[in-house]
Amino acid sequence: MKKIGIIGNGSWATALAKIISAHAQTQIIWHFRRPEDAAFFQEFKHNPRYLTGVDFTGKNISITSNAQECINQSDYVVLAAPSAFLHSILEPLSLPQTKHYVTAIKGIEVNSKKVIAEYLEDTWNVPSENIILVTGPCHAEEVAQEKLSYLTVSSLVEEKAQDFADLLSCRFINTKVNNDLYGAEYSAVLKNIYAIGAGILHGLSYGDNFLAVYVSAATREIEVFLEALHKTHRDVKDAAYLGDLLVTCYSQYSRNRTFGNMLGRGYSVKSAQLEMNMIAEGYYALEGMEAVRAKQDVAMPILQAVYAIVYQGQSARQIFMALSQQIN
Repeated sequence: MKKIGIIGNGSWATALAKIISAHAQTQIIWHFRRPEDAAFFQEFKHNPRYLTGVDFTGKNISITSNAQECINQSDYVVLAAPSAFLHSILEPLSLPQTKHYVTAIKGIEVNSKKVIAEYLEDTWNVPSENIILVTGPCHAEEVAQEKLSYLTVSSLVEEKAQDFADLLSCRFINTKVNNDLYGAEYSAVLKNIYAIGAGILHGLSYGDNFLAVYVSAATREIEVFLEALHKTHRDVKDAAYLGDLLVTCYSQYSRNRTFGNMLGRGYSVKSAQLEMNMIAEGYYALEGMEAVRAKQDVAMPILQAVYAIVYQGQSARQIFMALSQQIN
């Protein structure tokens, strides 16, 4: 029996718990940060705050508010907390190097400005071969409804990716594996940023015609960046890249698109964050990705446009008017 620890109890963590709990030969040790939420789950068998309609009636889930206990008891440690809080969660803990760490976080660690795989390697000395990445295209809300969804599992060692993919494959989840750990993670980060831009253009009343051109240009931008960062065999038309970008730019469930839409309608960054009351990972990723882009000396007009709006306070209407002349 495989023991799977989950750090985080938001929507995506809840969706992953639902997927993994479908396998009888798994035992989930799930960390809830708030003891009162852990107690609620133990009594009522559902998350009190996120995807509250998902009931966990099986006996293969145990709940703890002790993160170190969750890690120590697990073969795989799934990190599914928002990137903005990850370091504060892990800082007081010990991360044994023999464990396998699965990042389901599509963001940048805000202190180091690194994607999570690099953060685990550099800050925690986790061997790169023990890091696994889970990406989409997949929204937690559709997993909760058991709508057919797809996940991509990446690792430098494809056999390890396949082993974990087997723990995710079920009646409503199909999986695919690859060895593009860093490329797939950077792509997952970038698609959140591009989804903010997609929301902005929607808020500015641009139509689907321009959105299609925008997404096409974003796909090419991802490809150019990944080639500059790390040359390997990858096809950005695969689901882990293009598919994840599409669903995040178009879906009603996309937090990043919602955040961008509010900016396009005239909200300030702070007002949009307060009204959403949810984390838009693309906001935290933007600063780090702009620094990486500048270091790589890669021209990425969409990324730079979104950065100018979100972090430099420039006019969304003027920036997108200029951007519309650059992309085609």
